[in-house]
Amino acid sequence: MSISINNTYGQIDISTEVIAKIVGGAALNCYGIVGMASKNQLKDGFAELLKKENFSRGVIVDLDDEDNLLIDMYIIVSYGTRISEVAYQVQNKVKETLNQTLGIEAAAINIFVQGVRLTDAEQAEDAETAGD
Repeated sequence: MSISINNTYGQIDISTEVIAKIVGGAALNCYGIVGMASKNQLKDGFAELLKKENFSRGVIVDLDDEDNLLIDMYIIVSYGTRISEVAYQVQNKVKETLNQTLGIEAAAINIFVQGVRLTDAEQAEDAETAGD
C-alpha cells in the first residue's frame, strides 16, 4: 500500500514501509525510548527489540475510509521514565517529522508500550553495585 500526494507537477506515491522507517527513526530520537518492538509479541510475553532495518514490523501505517493516515507504534521504554510523557513526546516527534519530511499529517498516532527495559548504562551500574 502507498500514500499518494498530488501537486502541480504530478503525483508522488510513498510506500507505507518508507513511512514506517521514517516514523521509527523519529521515535528512537526521543528520550526514554530503548527501541521498537514487534507488533507480534512472543508467546511468553517478552517483547522483541527490533533493529533499524525491521522498523516496519513495529509500526503499522494504515489509511481509514476517508484517506486519513493512521499510525500504530509498538515501543519499548527505558526503566524509570514516565511512560505517559515518553509516549506524548513520541507522538509529537512523529507528527513533526512527518510534516517536515513528507508534508503529510497523521490523523492518529497510537502508542503501544510493549515493554520496559534497563538501558546498557543502567545494567552496568546495577552489575557494579551487585558486586560490592
